[in-house]
Formats: sequence, C-alpha cells, structure tokens
Amino acid sequence: MFFKQYYLGCLSHASYMIADNEAGVAVVVDPQRDIGLYLADAKEQGVEIKHVILTHFHADFLAGHIELRDQVGAEICLGAQAEAEFGFRKLGEDDVITLGQVELRFLETPGHTPEGLSILVYDFDRRERVPYAVLTGDTLFIGDVGRPDLLASIGVTAEELSEMLYHSVHHKLAKLPDATLVYPAHGAGSLCGRNLSDETVSTIGEQRKYNYAMQPMTLKEFQNVVLQDQPEAPDYFVHDAILNRQERVRLTETMKASLKPLSLEDLLSHQLHEAQVVDVRDAIDFEGAHLVNAINIGLRGQFATWAGTVLDKEKEIVVIADPGDEEETIIRLGRIGFDNVIGYLKGGMSVVGDRTELLRSTDRITAYAASEQLQSEFPPQVLDVRTAKECGSGFVPESVNIPLMELEKRHHELERSAAFIVLCQGGYRSAIACSLLQKHGFSLIQDLVGGFNAWKASDLPVEPSLKVSEEATGPVP
Repeated sequence: MFFKQYYLGCLSHASYMIADNEAGVAVVVDPQRDIGLYLADAKEQGVEIKHVILTHFHADFLAGHIELRDQVGAEICLGAQAEAEFGFRKLGEDDVITLGQVELRFLETPGHTPEGLSILVYDFDRRERVPYAVLTGDTLFIGDVGRPDLLASIGVTAEELSEMLYHSVHHKLAKLPDATLVYPAHGAGSLCGRNLSDETVSTIGEQRKYNYAMQPMTLKEFQNVVLQDQPEAPDYFVHDAILNRQERVRLTETMKASLKPLSLEDLLSHQLHEAQVVDVRDAIDFEGAHLVNAINIGLRGQFATWAGTVLDKEKEIVVIADPGDEEETIIRLGRIGFDNVIGYLKGGMSVVGDRTELLRSTDRITAYAASEQLQSEFPPQVLDVRTAKECGSGFVPESVNIPLMELEKRHHELERSAAFIVLCQGGYRSAIACSLLQKHGFSLIQDLVGGFNAWKASDLPVEPSLKVSEEATGPVP
C-alpha cells in the first residue's frame, strides 16, 4: 500500500492518496484544486488515479475533483446523500472500493454536513480484519469535531446536524479499534472546527481518551458543548460549498486569464472601475509604501482564509506582489474559488517610482511607544481586531474590540477623524485591518508591531475586560 497525506498549511487542509502499487490503481481523497502534486506522485509510483472521493462538500476551499476527472478520467465519488450537477458514484454505508490488496470501506458519518463520509482503509498485506486507518473528513478532528452550524448545510438546522454528528462520532467512529489511525481533513487554524490540534494524525484510542467530544455524554450534553462558542464563518464558505456541487471551469483554464501582466496605468484604470487591489507583500514592506486604497493580505500567513473573508468575490481583483510571487498568489486565490483575478502589476511596486501622489504609508509603533502615547494628554484609541475567544486572555486598557472578520461591516462605528492604534495577536491581521481602515478614509492609523503578544512580553498593563463598540451607542470617540 502507498499512503500519503498532503498537508496544505495555508488552508490547514489535509488530502490523501491511497494506492496499491502492484495493482497499479489509486484514489485521491479531498484534493486541493491544483492537482499537480497528485499527478507527480501517481507517475512516480506507477499507478493510475481511478477515483477521487470527497468526504463532504467542503466550504473552506474549492476541491480538485473536477480537475482530476477532466485530467485523468478519475471517477468522482460522494456520499449517498449528496446532490450535484455533475455525474458521480454514490457511496453508502459499507460500500467498498477495492484496490488490489487495499480495500476502502465507507461509513456514512453526517453531522458537519448531511452527506459526510468516513473511509476505513484496510491493508491486507499488514492485517486482514482490522482497519489500518480511518479518514474522517470533517466529522472527527484531532481534539475536536466538525462544527454543525455552517450555512454550507443549506436547509438543515444546526440542531439536526449536531444530532447526526453525535451518532456518527459515538455510535460509529468511537466503536473502531483503538489502534486505528485517524486522519482528518483539517488541522489547527481551520474554521471548520473550534479548537483543532496542530497534530495531523492520531488514533481512535487517543481521541476516545482526550477528545472532549468523544467523552461519555448524552445527546443533549453533546449538543450543548458543540454548538456553543463557534467562531463566525467567512462569507465565502457558502460560496465554495455551492461551487463544489457545481460543474465549473478548471483551475488551469482560469489561470490563463488571471496570470496576466498589467502596466501601472492598466492597474489604475481597473482600480478606477472598482477592481480590488490586493497587495500580498509582508506588512513591513506594505506599510513602508503602498498604492492608495490597496488592501494588504500577506502571502506568508493565513492568506486564503483572510482573502476569502476580506475580498469581494463579485469584483475583479488585481494583485501586487514581489516579483516571482504572482503565480502562487493567483493559485491560492483559485483554491478558494476566487477566479476573478484579472492580472498582476508587472514589476511590482518598483514600477511606481517617484509618483508619490499614488503612494501611502502606515505608521508602525512598538508596544513601549504605544504605552507612552496612551498616557499622553490626547491618547489615541486602541482598536483590537482579535476574536472574542482571543480577547479572553486580556486586553490593552481602554481597548475597543471589532474582530477583523466584522471590520468591513462595522468600520462606520468608529470616528473616521480619530487616531487609532490597531492590534491583533501577533501583527498579521492588524496590517490587514489598517489597510482596510485607510481604504475607508481613516488617516491617523498606527499598527502595533507584534500585537498583543508584544504588549504582554513588554510587561505592560493588561485588563480582563474591554469596551465593546456597539452601533446603538454611536461612534466610539
């Protein structure tokens, strides 16, 4: 048996290839949209990809099932409850796909979505009657379970899905042998769960012992714990969940249109017609000098998640990147179904030259300098863009909290003429927030370098509660 996990850190996403080398056949499970890595390994192993399986309709990325079908003729396989525009093979309880001495047996495990599947992997060269591993999709994670509240499951309530999830976890997956390896579709950083581990493999025995959701409990107790404190899901989740059900254009085709070099004048013309300009350079470079109204989403962070959150999927996108990073940026946008990129600035920011009328900068401030400003006669307002859960660890005194995911809708709650110090946990999201605020006309903005981590490390005052901006109370001064 050939078994390989492919972990994509940008999306906290795991996909898999399983093959029998002697039989020369393989399956790919939950593939990313750019499929070159699977094709390369299939060629190296001397196997043909016969099937592509989705454990469910993913909401946080666009899967590569259409690409594998069109490129190598792989048969698309989905859960028995799935409905899609394209042709596919339905897999129900105890259905089997045989790959020589490797056998895949399917369990219907709804809960995160109604059509959820888990895949038992048997390697008869190792042990005939005991599963080697189980691929759990988004039903069971390492340390958590899939959230049942995502709008991707249109027409099914969170309560109904949580009941399905309870039975899938406690009456099916928990019954597997302790030694069965657990391979989920996501790890830490994914918004498909609440508190995922950064481990990418575990065992059923370890999860039965340490995973809170697998502890003995009633259905009601389970529902109470899995339905509370779930993070807000980005708007693009529904978009991607729908796209994964549809016939659509392949990534290679959209890349031909998107990977187009543009002159500065072309970019400015597109921007004038409401195209979004996204600058993917590191925050320190962006804040030193950037184009007016550009949005900063650093490529070397959770780029896909925040691009899907901040950018408008209906408006054209133009990319500014360090030379050499353009293709990677456009691929990452394509992975989440943002095929509306119309090109990139050829030569990057170097082509702007001395046209200072096109440039803006963002002040950066250290924790100590920020502390001094906050003690002055006219202190700036501190805007904390972390999540409510993160804010449980404490706040900079007198902070106002608007999570980054809500900032585009709630920036009007802030006084545009006021001065702000913006912070997140480590500095990545605050740079995004500063660029959004500047785009909306906020000019007195400073980005706290290192975020709340730097503030705490500097032994500066921390309070356990903060001022929450509420529209009903009017703008925050």
